[in-house]
Amino acid sequence: MEKRHVIMLLIALLIVAIPFFLYNGKGEGYFSGSDDKGSLAIEETGYHPWFSSIWEPSSEMEILLFALQAAIGALIIGYFLGYYTGKRKIQGK
Repeated sequence: MEKRHVIMLLIALLIVAIPFFLYNGKGEGYFSGSDDKGSLAIEETGYHPWFSSIWEPSSEMEILLFALQAAIGALIIGYFLGYYTGKRKIQGK
């Protein structure tokens, strides 16, 4: 293995490991996302929704639907990348 590969691997490991050491584990909502902060900011203005959802999925169902959406997107992207890569190989470019 070349020296630069080892250096890049160490840098990648540091990028992954440093956040674990910086997080002290205290504070509720330390990893809250922009969706949570955005909805809180909207609620503070006094806005009330016009209607409510017909179906509110459970948290497990939300995770499943999100994973399914990501898988479908990855399949579509992978199909087109493979298709155009194969087409380019056949044409000899």
